[in-house]
Amino acid sequence: MNEATPDFSLKVAGVHGACPAGEAYAQQNIDANKVPVFSCEGPCIRGEIARLAANLVAQEEPSFARCCHAETFFVPHSSIARWVKQADRAIMIDGCFLKCHGRVLKNLIDDGKMVHIDALPLYKKYSDVFLYTDVPEAERNAVAQNVANKILEMVRPQ
Repeated sequence: MNEATPDFSLKVAGVHGACPAGEAYAQQNIDANKVPVFSCEGPCIRGEIARLAANLVAQEEPSFARCCHAETFFVPHSSIARWVKQADRAIMIDGCFLKCHGRVLKNLIDDGKMVHIDALPLYKKYSDVFLYTDVPEAERNAVAQNVANKILEMVRPQ
């Protein structure tokens, strides 16, 4: 198996329209000058902890708001994409060293605007576990809260 992949691109089918709820949500966040917060959202435990932590980070810091990665990446004419592109910074919480979502996001915004965090070194568990359901929900939530607290210390406005 090859251990590395050169840069590549994907062909994505176009789309008509945008999510009406997402349009209103993005406009509210543009008007409030909120920082978009993204996360890995895979089915593995690392992605789940990143997702839960991102939700907590956005809930606990009034100047932050969760952002939809799919609409940002795949609906370039949407208000969500406009919010992200014009924001002063964006928080990207990836689940592991592969940094999948962050590798895409860095091609959409200036690298200096992205605070890119690999959540795994913040809790150092579950290297041998894949599915999030293999870790009890209470434990997932506790680990995510701990990760969110550490991230807030790193990214909260001074």
